[in-house]
Amino acid sequence: MAEFFNVLPPDKARMLMLTHIRPLDHTEIIPTPAALDRVTARPVLAPQYLPSFRRSTMDGFAVRAGDTHGASESFPAFFTVIGEISMGRDTAIALETGQAALVHTGGMIPDSADAVVQVEHTQAVVSIQAGLFPYEIEVLKSVAAGQNVLQIGEDVKLNDEVLPAGQLIRPQDIGGLIALGITKIPVALRPRVTILATGDEIVPPDQIPKPGQIRDINSYTVAGQVAQCGGTPILGGIIADSFEDLLAAATAALADSDMLVMSAGSSVSIRDMTVAVIDQLGSPGVLFHGVATRPGKPTIVGAVEGKPVLGLPGNPVSAMIQFDMFGVPALYHLQGLSGLPQRKRVVARLTQNVPSESGREDYVPARLEPTTEGLIVTPIFGKSNLIFTLISADGIVKVPLNSGGLMAGSQVEVYLF
Repeated sequence: MAEFFNVLPPDKARMLMLTHIRPLDHTEIIPTPAALDRVTARPVLAPQYLPSFRRSTMDGFAVRAGDTHGASESFPAFFTVIGEISMGRDTAIALETGQAALVHTGGMIPDSADAVVQVEHTQAVVSIQAGLFPYEIEVLKSVAAGQNVLQIGEDVKLNDEVLPAGQLIRPQDIGGLIALGITKIPVALRPRVTILATGDEIVPPDQIPKPGQIRDINSYTVAGQVAQCGGTPILGGIIADSFEDLLAAATAALADSDMLVMSAGSSVSIRDMTVAVIDQLGSPGVLFHGVATRPGKPTIVGAVEGKPVLGLPGNPVSAMIQFDMFGVPALYHLQGLSGLPQRKRVVARLTQNVPSESGREDYVPARLEPTTEGLIVTPIFGKSNLIFTLISADGIVKVPLNSGGLMAGSQVEVYLF
C-alpha cells in the first residue's frame, strides 16, 4: 500500500480545502478600539462627511485666491490681517478684498476665503506685536482657489463604504472609524479551534519525560499560530494511540468548535488511524493525504460539514509550517476574509546552495544578517523534529515547485516570522 495516496501541489491543495469550508455566519459587535486584527462582518458606511468643514492644510493666511494673482517676490501683494482663526472653533470672520486671516494647520476656513497662503510665502511689513490686529503682510506667491485647503467630504463622503465586508482591521482603519465617530463595529466571531495531541509517547509540558517520551510541543505552537490569526485556541489534551479514544475525542471537539487540529503522529499506522477518524467524523471527510512539500509531506486535510480538520505531522517544524500553509488560510476563510493578508517579506542574497527535488516545494528556516552590501540570508538545515531550527531563524525561504533548488548568490524572498 502506498503511504501517500493523494499527494497534491500546495496551491491546488489549498484551493481544494477552501472550497469545502463554510465561513461562520455568527457575528458580534465590539468597541472599535478593540477591533485590531478582527474581520469586518459587513460593510461599514460613513455616517458623515469627512472633513465636515473646510480646513487648512498649512500654517498661513486664509485669503481670497483672486487677490493674490500676479504676486511674486519682486511684486508682492499687500494684505491686511484682520484677525486669527481659533483652533476648534467656528469662525465669523468675513474677508473683504485685500484682507487675510491668520490660520493654523487644521483650522477652519471662513466662508469668504477659498485658499491659504503658506506662512513661508509671506513677510510682515513691520514688526508685529503678538495678538495685535490689524497688521500688514506681503504675499510673495500667488495661490489658486482651493490650494492648501481640505474641502468638505474630500476624504470621505456621506454613506461612502469606508470598510468592505471581509476586511482585516488595521490600526489606520481604527483611526478612520474613530474619526467618523464609529465607536462600535460588527466583526466575525473568533473561530474556536480545538487542538488534540496524539501519541503514547507525548506527555504534558509540566512532566519529566521518561525514556522514549517527549513533551507536547505542537499543541502550544499551533495554539500561538491560531491566536495570531484571530482564532481562539482550545487545548484538547493528549489522546492515546487508540482509534476509539481518538474518534471519541475528535467527535466531541468538533461538535464544540469550528475547526479541529490533530497531531497525526510519526508512524504510518498512526497517520492511517487519523485518516480513518476524519472519515468517520462526517462528510466529505479526508480531502487529501499528502502534499508536495518538505517538510510536512504526510499532512492530512479534511472537512466535515463545512468545518476544516487537519492532521499535522508530529514533527514540530513540519507541524508549524503545514499549519501556516493550511490552518492559517482556513482560519481566515472561516472569518470571511477576502484574500489572505500580505506576508511580511524581504529580499536577501543567499549565502549557500539550497538543494531540492523537482515536483515539490521546500521550506527552509533561515537567518538574516545585514551587511554593507545589503541583507544576506543563510539557510538553517536541520531535521523537522528539531524545533530550535525555527527558534534560531528569522524567517523561511521557499524553494518553488519544480525549481530544482536555489543557487548561492541569488536574490531570494524571505518570509518573516
